[in-house]
Amino acid sequence: MIQGEKIELRARIEADIPLLHAELYEDVLVRSRGDTRPWRPVAAGPHSPFAVAEPNDDVAIFTVVERTVGEVAGEAVLWGIDVHNRTGHLGLALRPSFRGRGLGADVVRVLCEYGFAVRGLHRLGIETLADNTAMRGAALRVGFTHEGTLRRSAWVYGEFLDEVIFGLLAAEWKAGQS
Repeated sequence: MIQGEKIELRARIEADIPLLHAELYEDVLVRSRGDTRPWRPVAAGPHSPFAVAEPNDDVAIFTVVERTVGEVAGEAVLWGIDVHNRTGHLGLALRPSFRGRGLGADVVRVLCEYGFAVRGLHRLGIETLADNTAMRGAALRVGFTHEGTLRRSAWVYGEFLDEVIFGLLAAEWKAGQS
């Protein structure tokens, strides 16, 4: 487990699956905005995208727990880990009742700590839809740099939307921790 100010990240357990699946997968529009793969009907069982997976060097999957109440707030992922180039990507999804509380920036901070301090990565990236003001704000508050916009690159529920790319280097992270 790794802790931030407002949240902690812990390993996913079987008891998390029904809740995460119901609130973060069954809303087709929300899921379509947060995943590059098309939504399809999947039961909250072994094939759920939230199912507990075997440990893998390419991805680290966490359950986000809000510290004050000890309740599951969502999921966080360090994905696309490239051990040769020492890079990775961050992603998160919060349950609707936990959005707008500043938890996202804390999740991003803790994922950075994990990626840089624990995994020894050199660069972390965030890719999000251009209209995702919460994730854009969280990235900027933590110190990420807006590196560009991919115009009309994401097919989301019947239309193409812009994506924005953010990056943060380990040296920038360390300088910001001082």
